Amino acid sequence: MSKAFTREDDAPDPIIPRRVTDPLPPGARNYLTPDGARRLRAELDRLVQIERPQALASPDPSLAREQLQNLDQRIQHLHQSFQSAVVVEPPAGVINSVRFGATVSVRERSGEESRYRIVGIDEADIERGWVSWLSPIARALINARLGQRVRLRLPSGEEELEVIDIVYQ
Repeated sequence: MSKAFTREDDAPDPIIPRRVTDPLPPGARNYLTPDGARRLRAELDRLVQIERPQALASPDPSLAREQLQNLDQRIQHLHQSFQSAVVVEPPAGVINSVRFGATVSVRERSGEESRYRIVGIDEADIERGWVSWLSPIARALINARLGQRVRLRLPSGEEELEVIDIVYQ
């Protein structure tokens, strides 16, 4: 093998930082529910005060580098999220239309019922039924009124949903 393709030192490969991409479209606001803002702040504090120092103290340098890279990437993402965050308080009084932060129960034509909570992109958790305000289901539901039927366009076709309950927490 040519000497040009070998390394003479035992230095580890340099870490190439992954670029953090912003999932928000340009100019869009980063809406958060008050609960979501608290949870993300607690995560940021935990990463900075507990997990990052633990990674720095790791006896395995290559593992520490990888952990630090992942932690720093998440910390950077959270800092960017908070810089553009707009915390949206739940509306006061009885609201019969769907807005950001609402938990909406819907009924499909088949009679099956589902529940979705419309939250910020950093709070979305499909297993809990929390959907980003930018998602197709949220876009179909925003501004819908109690009892209204909305059309949801999906790759598999169009679905009609009836809004049967709206709750704000």
